[in-house]
Amino acid sequence: MQFSYRGKDSRGSVQQGSLAAPNADAAATELMRRGITPLTIREQAQDDSMVDRLNRLPIFRKKVTLDELIVFCRQMYALTKAGIPLIRTMRGLAETSRSPVLAEVLEDVSSRLEGGNTMATAMQAHPKVFSELFIAMIHVGENTGMLDDAFKRLSEILELERDTKRRLKQAMRYPTFVMIALLAALMVVNFLVIPKFASVFDKLGADLPFLTQVLVGTSNFLLGYWYLLLFAAAAGGLLLRQWKQTEQGRLTWDRYKLKMPVIGPLLELITLSRFARNFATMLSAGMPVTQALTVVADATDNAWIAIHIKDMRAGIERGESLLRTARNSEMFTPLILQMIAVGEETGSVDDMLNNVSDFYDEDVDYGLKRLAESIEPILIVAMGVLVLILALGVFLPIWDLGAAAMGRG
Repeated sequence: MQFSYRGKDSRGSVQQGSLAAPNADAAATELMRRGITPLTIREQAQDDSMVDRLNRLPIFRKKVTLDELIVFCRQMYALTKAGIPLIRTMRGLAETSRSPVLAEVLEDVSSRLEGGNTMATAMQAHPKVFSELFIAMIHVGENTGMLDDAFKRLSEILELERDTKRRLKQAMRYPTFVMIALLAALMVVNFLVIPKFASVFDKLGADLPFLTQVLVGTSNFLLGYWYLLLFAAAAGGLLLRQWKQTEQGRLTWDRYKLKMPVIGPLLELITLSRFARNFATMLSAGMPVTQALTVVADATDNAWIAIHIKDMRAGIERGESLLRTARNSEMFTPLILQMIAVGEETGSVDDMLNNVSDFYDEDVDYGLKRLAESIEPILIVAMGVLVLILALGVFLPIWDLGAAAMGRG
């Protein structure tokens, strides 16, 4: 920040100018170090560049990443465990954060803490940065006096989520590259190759096979109406995005997303593993079962599974056991249900849920390793069919022309 100042030096002469400082107090300290007694210090209005203005728009505003939240949780764990006051800790992290968005959020949280709000209440003002699970863990940590432990558990939860997303992206990298290459090859063939052959066939006046006619018609359509197709694809993507933001749209999308071949069962395993891990964390922190299920349901990124979790909460509120509600949800295998039953009998449901999560994580690891192997045959068959169609469509008329010429000869 830039400040303009007016003050007196040791000889009583009036001095004025400007200097950069994080805040007005820091500017006054710097002036005193220079031997100037400040009379007035005012913040200068700065003309924002076009880039700064664009960055403040919601569409261009960067989001706080998982890595930044993990670093924040680790730093908060270390500083709160050392006994440093919360407001001082938050101010310090805001000044040293590399993310402008996170720094702005931490400054606002610090101001709310100074106004008398609890940390959980202050973080609720930023739902795009702090999830329901994050806020619930902070709330439990504040009430139990174990805020440092809450930040430690949050960092572990976020690290597991980050690692799972990284492994899923890594497993999908090869199929994605193959699909992009396949699409690029189709565009090259339709826009460059087939039109050349079509002009040759027209000059020869030959009767084209049906497959060749389909390829030529498709190429002509793409050449003549590519902009309409591009507009239709963009409009369809936008409408799909708006539909998924509705309650019914998100529910339907998440339901059928779990039924996708190959990838659907893997997504379900990842979601159930996260549910078991988060539920165990809530219970071990001392949160009641019904409240823990509510928090975990809100933190679940699949609306279809979230509804089943809320049904489990409703069953427990009616007096049913956790085992019975879990069985009625039809989300868990008999082995998992048996583990939950043992946890209820021994009074260690949280430990048993952690074992359930570990069991799911093993299946997820195996599924991620086999994902590329499962998709690869499908891609090979698709590429083979595409090459066969193109080869027959292009070379069949050439063979017919060659046979006719030899017959006339």
